[in-house]
Amino acid sequence: MEHHDGLALEVDQLKKVFRDRSAREVRAVDGISFRVAPGEVVGLLGPNGAGKTTTIKCILGLVRPTSGRVTILGRDVASHYPGILSQVSAVLEGSRNLYWRMTVWENIEFFTGIHGLPRRQHRRYFEHLVERFGLADKRDVEVRKLSQGMKQKTAVVCALAKRTPLVFLDEPTLGLDVETSYELRETLKDLAEEENRTVVLSSHNMDVVQDVCKRVIIMTAGRVVADDSIEHLMGLFKTRAYRLVLRGPAPEGLEAGLAAHFPGLKVQSTPHMTQVRLRLPEPNDIYMLMDLLRDAGATIEEISQEEPDLEKIFLEIGRKERENQCNSRIP
Repeated sequence: MEHHDGLALEVDQLKKVFRDRSAREVRAVDGISFRVAPGEVVGLLGPNGAGKTTTIKCILGLVRPTSGRVTILGRDVASHYPGILSQVSAVLEGSRNLYWRMTVWENIEFFTGIHGLPRRQHRRYFEHLVERFGLADKRDVEVRKLSQGMKQKTAVVCALAKRTPLVFLDEPTLGLDVETSYELRETLKDLAEEENRTVVLSSHNMDVVQDVCKRVIIMTAGRVVADDSIEHLMGLFKTRAYRLVLRGPAPEGLEAGLAAHFPGLKVQSTPHMTQVRLRLPEPNDIYMLMDLLRDAGATIEEISQEEPDLEKIFLEIGRKERENQCNSRIP
């Protein structure tokens, strides 16, 4: 898969403002910027309403941005539209993009045909994708007769079959069972590595992003609040989450004492044991924690470091962002 020598994608101060029925401005995308290098597989994360899908639609030219600039393979999207779309493929809203009364193979030939790919020249690659995604025995079946998982796989195959250097996948595993979701993301990961594709993947499923992507862009309320490699994010949060099991019920005053120093405190107490979960802002805070527990008369039965995952990191970044927004509103 060939790429432009520069960036595969550059988004610069992109903004999209809608107006609701009362003419009130709604900032779906609020001046975001990011870059994607050739061959990168990047996850786009955020809660509902964060602006992920609007961002993708602005990049693809399906929605006109209020301001800002998008370049694909070094070419400005606005001034090279729609020709620039020959370099991009996408799965938006899952299998709804397919023609359900056409077979799997007919859909592949149709979408690659309107993209300008000669059928005979690329037939072997189409067959390769059908085989990789487990659709070989369904190739001549109408899409409407397939399971949701097979429909979703067909949509992804139709996008990849266009052989574009840049691919957008918006919620590719939405509505899939665990097994099918796992199969789909394993295949995506392998193909991205084998073909050096540049992939931007948007999903609510943290496992999918953590498994397939090496970098993540996290959006909240139309803004980018984090842009980093997943490995680095894991390292930042690795030493901060602990789980402790104490003998017997929680000593009086312990919870209040811990809450004054450590964020994310959760205490569950029974007559026989107490479970404490908390985060240590600094590595040396472990000594303060031990002092507080000793002074309260607590007996530690077990202590373990909780390994972070992308979901916990996402929630923590979101919590900090909400705190920052609240603090900025305080006069």
